[in-house]
Amino acid sequence: MARRSLEGQNLARFEHVTLHEITYASQGLKIKGWLALPHAGQASYPALIFNRGGSGPRGALSAEGAMAFAGLYASWGYVCVASNYRGLGGSDGTEEWGAGDVDDALNLLPLLDSLGYVDRSRIGIIGGSRGGMMALMMLARTDRFRAAVTFGAPSMIHAVDQSAYIRKTMLKHLSPEADIQLEAERRSAVLWADKLNKATPLLVLHGTGDRRVTPEHGLHLGMALQECLHPYKLVMYDNADHVLAGRREESNADIRWWVDHYVRDGSPLPRVGPHGA
Repeated sequence: MARRSLEGQNLARFEHVTLHEITYASQGLKIKGWLALPHAGQASYPALIFNRGGSGPRGALSAEGAMAFAGLYASWGYVCVASNYRGLGGSDGTEEWGAGDVDDALNLLPLLDSLGYVDRSRIGIIGGSRGGMMALMMLARTDRFRAAVTFGAPSMIHAVDQSAYIRKTMLKHLSPEADIQLEAERRSAVLWADKLNKATPLLVLHGTGDRRVTPEHGLHLGMALQECLHPYKLVMYDNADHVLAGRREESNADIRWWVDHYVRDGSPLPRVGPHGA
């Protein structure tokens, strides 16, 4: 697959990535995940956390899936870690969706801090779908990330129809006595965009052909970020689906520029609010 999408130096760097299965601690549980390392040669590297999407056994990251995302980001020169979260992929516990699994992702930070070859001051996060929702929840709890990227992320579950795919997915992971609307609001970043750490510029990507998480989620998240003066960029890709297929090469270039600019290079935050001519 990589040979079909990469060539030249990009393919050579991808082929030098090494992937390792890891086990780490989170709230007393043993959580499985993956660590992708770029070609050796530097004393210190920037790092990325990748939050996968999906739920159920099919959502767990296999080695192939980890290479497709974490491996690609490692080929860009980042140490990349990805969690399979609790209850899946060999991890302890029961699967959750926007609850304890957020702690599992946050607990990748002390793991990265323990690696002597990671620059603790240059860490970013990328999350797709459910993982994007989780990344937004993480940005309300930490200021550690130099930049963040979401794609296909649900951000307004509280406002969708009860028959919507993403709301029914959430319901599968709630207890019968749960307050459904309250739980939906806890997972809907449009309602608490002002709580996101403003020192973390956010790139919001969404496909206009996304039928799992409709494009309105990305659009309304962008509007909420604009209103609270959060540094962000919103890109709506025409002819792209939930995982941005149809615009994969273009979206990867956008993601790479964002993390290189703000995580690797530590560039100043973009200006927010009205300015200029």
